[in-house]
Amino acid sequence: MMGPGYLSSPLAFLVDITFNLYIMAIMLRFLLQWARADFYNPLAQFLVRITQPVLHPFRRVVPGWGGIDLPALVVMVLLQMLALALLMIIAGVSPRIDYLILRTPAELISLLLNIYLIAIFMRVLLSWISPDGYHPAMTVVLSLTEPIMRPLRAIIPPIAGVDLSPLAAIIAIQVVRMLVMPPLDRIAPGLMM
Repeated sequence: MMGPGYLSSPLAFLVDITFNLYIMAIMLRFLLQWARADFYNPLAQFLVRITQPVLHPFRRVVPGWGGIDLPALVVMVLLQMLALALLMIIAGVSPRIDYLILRTPAELISLLLNIYLIAIFMRVLLSWISPDGYHPAMTVVLSLTEPIMRPLRAIIPPIAGVDLSPLAAIIAIQVVRMLVMPPLDRIAPGLMM
């Protein structure tokens, strides 16, 4: 016989993955705007189309500031707080606003670091598969990662034709994760408290 928590794990998984994918789409759109990527790219157009229904109403209320897409930031924060609240309810824990306020930045920073790790890995893989070919994914990945890779490339020039800046970027991201995430996790530990 199955207990009352039988459906809670699949439901929590569905809530978590749905919110994370949508927040990731908004974050990618935000990052591509920040990097001044080509929004005529099919992948960028896809991100615009799936995020526009949620961002459009917020753009009327929250203006951008200094080239920063504040409506996207507000939506990411609100969606992350909602996701955490739903996960707490599914786990049988009453949502607390203090926890949501403290845990939301940790979740968003972790997602941001994951996006950059994946993008750098994709950049390396796509450069091996099709170094000279055009692919929409490659242009998006290049636009996303170039602001990080350019300064590293200036510090670490290619050695014998091998660009070590992706390796340096991955190491730097992991060091940032080790320095930033533990204090945030101590401030607002996971759901099962």
